[in-house]
Amino acid sequence: MRIDIRPYRAEDRDRLINLFRDSVRRVARRDYSHEQVRAWAPDDIDAEGFGRRRADKATFVAVADGGLSGFADLEPDGHIDMLYVHAAHQGRGVARALLVHVETLARRRGIGRLHTESSITARPVFERCGFQILAVQTVMLGSQAFTNCRMEKLLD
Repeated sequence: MRIDIRPYRAEDRDRLINLFRDSVRRVARRDYSHEQVRAWAPDDIDAEGFGRRRADKATFVAVADGGLSGFADLEPDGHIDMLYVHAAHQGRGVARALLVHVETLARRRGIGRLHTESSITARPVFERCGFQILAVQTVMLGSQAFTNCRMEKLLD
């Protein structure tokens, strides 16, 4: 499968919201409860706010098999806030392609460290791409407690 990475465009917003919600609900549900998944990816996502957050930071979209297959972002300090892959494209190299792209951009920008708060579900992908666990933590989203992992990758 060929995976192309391109910058986010405003017209991607609604499809990325659907990809995010579907990915959390179908993929992360193996590691999180129904209540947690619904708190994380609710029916009523603020589309304007989502689009603004995507446009305000370097956000990249993976395109494979003629459709959007994933997305990731990079903040100026090396923080990766979002990395999501379409449920139908899991295990096909999309997350790795996005992380390679983000790492390449970070190196070009002189960023020496990538870091994230990874879900239990995404942890193996980050580990395969060279991230190390700094801490396992519990965070709250609404009334739901989530376990996730603070992770980092030092760039040479």
